[in-house]
Amino acid sequence: MRTRLLPLLIVLMAAVLMALGVPLAIGVASAQQQKVVVDRIDDTAHFAALAQFVTDASDERLETLESELASYYKVYGIRVGVFYDGDVPMATAPRGWFLPREGEVRDAFGEALLSRRSQDPKQVWPWQRGRLVVASPVIRDGDVIAVVVTDSPTGPMRSRILHGWLVIFAGELAAMLLAVGAALRLTGWVLRPVRVLDATTHDIATGRLKSRVAVAGGPPELRRLARSFNEMVDNVEDVLEQQRAFVADASHQLRNPLAALLLRIELLAFELPEGNTEIASVQTEGKRLAQVLDDLLDLALAEHTEADLRITDIGELTAERVAAWTPTATAKGVRLVGSCPPTTAWADPVTLSSALDAVIDNAIKFTPKDETVEVTVAADGDTSTVVVADRGPGLTEEELARVGDRFWRSGRHQNIKGSGLGLSISRALLAAGGGAISYGHHEPHGLVVTVSVPRSRPYGLTER
Repeated sequence: MRTRLLPLLIVLMAAVLMALGVPLAIGVASAQQQKVVVDRIDDTAHFAALAQFVTDASDERLETLESELASYYKVYGIRVGVFYDGDVPMATAPRGWFLPREGEVRDAFGEALLSRRSQDPKQVWPWQRGRLVVASPVIRDGDVIAVVVTDSPTGPMRSRILHGWLVIFAGELAAMLLAVGAALRLTGWVLRPVRVLDATTHDIATGRLKSRVAVAGGPPELRRLARSFNEMVDNVEDVLEQQRAFVADASHQLRNPLAALLLRIELLAFELPEGNTEIASVQTEGKRLAQVLDDLLDLALAEHTEADLRITDIGELTAERVAAWTPTATAKGVRLVGSCPPTTAWADPVTLSSALDAVIDNAIKFTPKDETVEVTVAADGDTSTVVVADRGPGLTEEELARVGDRFWRSGRHQNIKGSGLGLSISRALLAAGGGAISYGHHEPHGLVVTVSVPRSRPYGLTER
């Protein structure tokens, strides 16, 4: 979320700084040019005052004017001239400078002949090489007798504008860096509780119901949300705990009456003729009910038990379970083969052994005679896997979506011994330690069950 929120804040801050900086830069350029124009207006007014009373070429005031113009050009490098109507020069610097027939100088000269100062020149930007032309009329007895024209280079002015822009840019850059730093702190302050809440939600979703959000820092609304979240998790945990306790207590309390009932059925069987099918059916259902109660109690304990994680050699443990189930497979006429190279991972050995027992038992149970059950151990990136593949009838896509649900059994397998809780118990035990169990098709027929355990210690779980 921070990577999405931070660019948005930076774009907004950049837009604000741009909206402030661009007018400021334009104002700096305009102010610098206006300063130069005002200086040129003062200069032309001074020269117009000197030229006002020049009457002929022998007038001493003409020599003074020429001297002033020459000094002005020498010092400032600005071309200046006084021209009569008809383009005849009165005095110019440098000597030999004449009015062009067209262009800015000619336009300014024409405006001044109308007894008014020329209009302010257009704005010159740092990347342009234009010149500033200012013209003022020389008026005697109410008539325009000549025009003073200055043609100024813009290099120094453009340098000053560029320098002002660099200062503005440096200020904008400093402000932007400061704003980015503030945005980083602000987004961190706002989103830290969200990250903690997200991590805690993930922990709870993966079965670690003891996780809670630390209510510290962040906006008041998020702190209030964290407290409400903790209260919600407390209530959910209480409800789940009551459900587990009920299942465990019910299973435990029903075992004694069921055991007494089964004992009475056994005694009753002695009073009936040997081979009575009804009493045998009752005994079978009673034993099945006892097995269901035992599985329910195991499931309740599995969902409540924390994993005893340690670094475990998955290959060695799997090889032990394959060896333990080989006699059962052989008795049924099924070949049980294992490929179990040494592979370490974080797992609860008892939990993993129980899960492998349930998976291998199912594979042998549903695999026909003279077929093979393959058990393979492998390491894949961050996880170690135990893959059990059988050659049984397999499951349809709809059945694969439900396998592992509590009490669920395929309609085709109802006559096979089992309660439908073994895989549910295995899934609960594995999830407590950050593991998982998944199912898939085994071509051309059969089922593939993959038991996965992490190779690195899961977040929030500690080694014992």
